[in-house]
Amino acid sequence: MNRFSKPRIAMTLTATITSLGQKGEGVVEIDGRKVFVPLALPGETIAFVAEGDRGTLVDILAAAPARIVPFCPHFGACGGCQLQHLDRPSYEAFKTALIETPLRFAGIETGVSRFIDASGNGRRRATMHARQEGSGYMRLRSHQVHDLDACPILVPALARAPDIARAAMLAIGEADIAFTATLSGLDVAVRTPKKQARAERLMPLVARFRLARLALNGDMVLQTQPPIVEMGRARVEVPVGSFLQATAAAETILADYVAEAVGKAESVADLFCGVGPFALRLAETRPVLALDNDKPGILALDKARRFTKNLREITAKARDLFREPLTRYELDTFDAVVLDPPRAGAQAQAEQLSMSKVKTIVMAACDPKTFARDAAILVGGGYTMENLVAVDQFVHSTHIELAAIFRR
Repeated sequence: MNRFSKPRIAMTLTATITSLGQKGEGVVEIDGRKVFVPLALPGETIAFVAEGDRGTLVDILAAAPARIVPFCPHFGACGGCQLQHLDRPSYEAFKTALIETPLRFAGIETGVSRFIDASGNGRRRATMHARQEGSGYMRLRSHQVHDLDACPILVPALARAPDIARAAMLAIGEADIAFTATLSGLDVAVRTPKKQARAERLMPLVARFRLARLALNGDMVLQTQPPIVEMGRARVEVPVGSFLQATAAAETILADYVAEAVGKAESVADLFCGVGPFALRLAETRPVLALDNDKPGILALDKARRFTKNLREITAKARDLFREPLTRYELDTFDAVVLDPPRAGAQAQAEQLSMSKVKTIVMAACDPKTFARDAAILVGGGYTMENLVAVDQFVHSTHIELAAIFRR
């Protein structure tokens, strides 16, 4: 702006919200372009300010019947949840559409057969940010942190997570702190861009908050006892940074779904197996090949196998299934294959599976779009998809887990 320019004044507009976008924002059209307004719902007449394709809610002039009162006092400022203001039928319809729409675009006309609430006792995993302005989750549409006193969507064991995050910042400065509630206590992993961060300054947090383990930038600082989680009969020591489902309920629900889908298959491959939530349960009745590129996770799985009685053999190996997927010839030795890839999906592995003779494939996923892509590959190879389920562990957010069975 030069000295002759007049300051730009944002005008308040009035319009009716037509739909919800994929991020849970109300969509309104202005002069043929879409504007996305957080916290607004379809059917509502609102006053808002628009800047490009982003809108800011000023007032709700006529509320939608689907609007309910959020249960958390931080909702609307904290960006951790996006959908606490939406009633249950509309909420489930929105999340179901997140799954069905990408499948339809991929040429698969299959509906969700069940919507499963997998919130359980709350999330056992969370990542908070510690900055000068506070400790908690990022604000809505912001890189600033909303300061939290408590988060009601977490398990009770994580009640002091905001306090731990503040203490970490006081010790080493701005940081991101990942929390996992385990049977043996809290597992806390701190990350900071500061190269000179001194690990010893974090050590008092272990005694103060009775932590099971504390790590800094991927390296263990101090451990009073290994962080343990149960997986079927097994107990697994979770490595720093290894993947776990956000809720224990979701893990159990998905594991039960996998076991039922696999049925009496005598030989099973568990691909993208992580620390073994499926493999360790499946091995109670049959031998399993378990593969993942997470080497510490594979070692933890193998250790759990060795210390768990009455398990069948688990062959656990580190393998990058993105660059080196199991070939169709390797796959043909298995009756069933289970895969639970990360957000990027399993395109290379799906291509090999589509050419294989495997009778049953069970795929879980955390990204509906990459799932739809991979499902289309399998269907194109002659598989039929059935029993598509939505597993809602990230409640009140726009994330959704899903799983389906593919049969020859």
